[in-house]
Amino acid sequence: MRTRVAIIGAGPSGLLLAQLLGLAGIDSVLIERQSAEHVQSRIRAGILESATVDLLHRAGVGERLAREGTEHRGIYLQWPGERHHLDFTELAGRSVWVYGQTEVTKDLMDARERAGQIAFYDVTDVALHGLDTDEPSVTFVDGSGRQQRISAEIIVGCDGYHGASRRAIPAVGREALERAYPFAWLGVLADVAPSTDELIYAWHPEGFALHSMRSQSVSRFYLQVSPDENIAEWSDDRIWDGLANRLGHSGWTLNTGPITEKSVLPMRSFVSSPMRYGRLFLAGDAAHIVPPTGAKGLNLAVADVALLSRAIRSWLCDGDPRLADSYAQTAPQRVWRCTHFSWWMTSMLHRHGDDFDARLQLAQLQRTVGSRWAATELAENYAGIPMEGAEL
Repeated sequence: MRTRVAIIGAGPSGLLLAQLLGLAGIDSVLIERQSAEHVQSRIRAGILESATVDLLHRAGVGERLAREGTEHRGIYLQWPGERHHLDFTELAGRSVWVYGQTEVTKDLMDARERAGQIAFYDVTDVALHGLDTDEPSVTFVDGSGRQQRISAEIIVGCDGYHGASRRAIPAVGREALERAYPFAWLGVLADVAPSTDELIYAWHPEGFALHSMRSQSVSRFYLQVSPDENIAEWSDDRIWDGLANRLGHSGWTLNTGPITEKSVLPMRSFVSSPMRYGRLFLAGDAAHIVPPTGAKGLNLAVADVALLSRAIRSWLCDGDPRLADSYAQTAPQRVWRCTHFSWWMTSMLHRHGDDFDARLQLAQLQRTVGSRWAATELAENYAGIPMEGAEL
């Protein structure tokens, strides 16, 4: 089989890239090791930057987002005795949207199906070949057990940290930098109406807590725990008590209800380079991972795809490879800026170290809410810096 672009990984970044290329008349094939049902069911990020929302609308997959998503003007920063609202719209002129990654994925999968484009799910033994030639290819075993080979002009790896794409780059020229944090998140999904109009980021002596939401009837919560936490020791009552304690504020009440999901999320930063080798390009988690504190993961993957789709269109449609040639230099600039912001938010809000470190964190929080400059810096980064290549 031949195609112009072979995309490994059919998560939101791979699906969005295929959608954008399709709008430019460039055919693609998606290759995914998980089932379509598994891809749709993965519970991940729920905060979309304004630029991500704009791009999804321009890509023709924003109708349900506009109908069911919720626009938020900012967040609350909190520590014992104080809660402050940062209004992103006032500070940075941009808002954010609450709309789960699972919903984005469903919208993109529906668009792919309507377009009648090819996608292979449940594949195994993925291998990349000829990346330094003009005729790269991908081989794999499909869900029916048949050996397949896809020849393409370009291969894009959107297959995450554990995928085959990044490992296909020779180790001699590959660099990986990583920061593992000494804490994790206990993530909780609950069938309960949110107790707040905006997300609450809370510093507390017993550890960080976050009150997020998925809809008007489903809430998402996080508690700082140790990386080796035994989730079986966290009963529903213990979770609600922990959240009530860490999120507690005078005159405010936490809504409680049935907990439908619990999981422990490790916290780390990871950046791999280069993001291009020959005819292979990397995007999203295949090239970088950030802790979820700053809500950058999905949005950073979308920014990669916006930049890369424009570069591919320029190369394959106009015969101009300059944007593709500069991708490995241009994309990491945003990656490192967002990695820094995520590190900063994580370091400021999670209890670690001794009481000296705690006082430094509180000083930073007071500076952030007390200085318009500092508040604006947070708002601009959280709501999203301008996205290169997002023009269609």
